[in-house]
Amino acid sequence: MGSARTTAPTVSVPDEASVSARNDRPPVTGAWNALGTGVSSGPPYVPGRIVVDLSGHGLPLDGGGRLPEVKVAYETWGRLDDDGANAVLVCHALTGDSHAGGEGGWWSADDGQAIAIDPDSYPGGGANVLGGCQGTTGPSSYDPTADTGTPYGPDFPAISIRDMVRVQRRLADHLGIDRWAGVVGGSMGGMQVLEWAAMYPERVGSIAVIASTAAASAQQIAWSMTGRRAIELDPAFHGGRYYDRPPGDGPHRGLGVARAVAMIHYRSDIEFERRFGRSSNEDEHPFRLDHRYDVETYLDYHGAKLAARFDANTYLVLNKAMDLHDLGRGRGGMARALDRLGAPALVASVTTDFLYPPRQQVFLREELRARGRPVTWVEIDSPNGHDGFLTDGDQLEGPLGRFLVDVHEGLDR
Repeated sequence: MGSARTTAPTVSVPDEASVSARNDRPPVTGAWNALGTGVSSGPPYVPGRIVVDLSGHGLPLDGGGRLPEVKVAYETWGRLDDDGANAVLVCHALTGDSHAGGEGGWWSADDGQAIAIDPDSYPGGGANVLGGCQGTTGPSSYDPTADTGTPYGPDFPAISIRDMVRVQRRLADHLGIDRWAGVVGGSMGGMQVLEWAAMYPERVGSIAVIASTAAASAQQIAWSMTGRRAIELDPAFHGGRYYDRPPGDGPHRGLGVARAVAMIHYRSDIEFERRFGRSSNEDEHPFRLDHRYDVETYLDYHGAKLAARFDANTYLVLNKAMDLHDLGRGRGGMARALDRLGAPALVASVTTDFLYPPRQQVFLREELRARGRPVTWVEIDSPNGHDGFLTDGDQLEGPLGRFLVDVHEGLDR
């Protein structure tokens, strides 16, 4: 498996003129799906990303029915041992993809590698989740059962985190990996990690659950509903059938509002106050309804940025899957579900996270320790809220790297 060693770029917030230009005629979707499996109006295909057909006889779904076709986009780095026992799977969050390390990777350290994953010792991989829009089968993929040759759009079924993990298990089989040395992920990625440990405990050597939860809370569901509603109420959403619309006539405004709502709870009051306060480039005439503070421009920028690389229908599907996440569902309750988790665990929390508050990670830590499981606890001291596991990843890098080494050496003895 190859390894990229490039420097991850920093992202600066442009001025309002740049934001307006970006919103002029945005694409109806930022999705891309390689090999003719989806729309082509999004970003170009990324070299090094591989798309594989894992359809088999279709994929049965938690909610009933099955998907007739499943294609998965993935990336790898490093080199496997002969038995593949040193491989680490990195699971992405809501708007992430398979590109974790390397230039522009969503979890890149300064040297371009995925944080704390040494490719010489622990080759790894990441896969775009089922329902995604970066190469894996999702709402923007063509529906093979439709006579019109159109994307699924709103006809794509509701899926669960467990459905995502079933697809990842098929990918592991395809790669010849019988057991991961570790499965790692934050936020929605952490939900996948927990499901890996509950569904396939014999195939997981260790887990790292970062800023995540065993079950979505009422407040998390409330935040999610608000974002989804913003998309659905956008007149250009067209009931989810917008893929054949011209640029500018897609649900970029609703998706932008959903992203703004998310950015508010991804960050913290401390971070917003430190970065923006009450600053504005329009202080001379503030008594206007269209007067704008700098924090508003920042939120608009992130909304436009997401609309250029993501898909509104995918946002709805994945966001709902997070709401459905409950480790205890169908397993006799949470206690019995946690009994299934036998692998050594690293659990990480962000001090200022009010979306996935520390009490949820403390619950996991205490419940696993009560069952005699070895647990490494990491507290990320960050003013950046939920996003602290990304922005302050240096605090996680050392503990996670040592954790993987300790677990792997223990298995070797």
